[in-house]
Amino acid sequence: MADATEALRTVAHNVRAARTRAGLSLDELGRRARVSKGALVALEKAQGNPNLATLVRLADTLGISVSDLMQGPPEGRVRIVSADAAAPLWTGEHGGEARLVLTTSGPAPVEVWRWRLEPGEEYASHPHRAGVVETVSVTAGRMTLVVDGAEHTVEAGQTATFDGDTAHAYRGAGTGPCTLVMTVHLPPGPGPLT
Repeated sequence: MADATEALRTVAHNVRAARTRAGLSLDELGRRARVSKGALVALEKAQGNPNLATLVRLADTLGISVSDLMQGPPEGRVRIVSADAAAPLWTGEHGGEARLVLTTSGPAPVEVWRWRLEPGEEYASHPHRAGVVETVSVTAGRMTLVVDGAEHTVEAGQTATFDGDTAHAYRGAGTGPCTLVMTVHLPPGPGPLT
């Protein structure tokens, strides 16, 4: 529980810092990100439990990565992160999950995610800001990648890439779980939060 409380405090601090740096009021950020002002007030007070869709909308609106919202200050030149150490940001109805493992630093960061999708489980994502590119590398099983309404089968050993500024979804296919590594390549942004 202490880890979850600390993570929420970090998100609260980072949302407030990014909103202030962007010169946005709570009302304006809420309107642009399609998040209620009440939810934003609670989030900035380290209360509540924001879901993945809310964090993605806030990050996209603020021009930063989801990791920028979740990470504290850098710990050193090399970071090694176990997938188990990252809490799931999405949990499917049949036990699938998505974990944001880390985000690279620099002017155009890359988020690294580990996903497990059970057969038939689906996560639908809203379009990201222009310039976001995603890749999915299936390590086991099979998935259906839906981009702008078109379905694409991606099997173990295959990698797909697409522009993330359109509606897209990931669906477990086949008879067993699908595991994949997803990267989200972000366009240059305003830089790290302080």
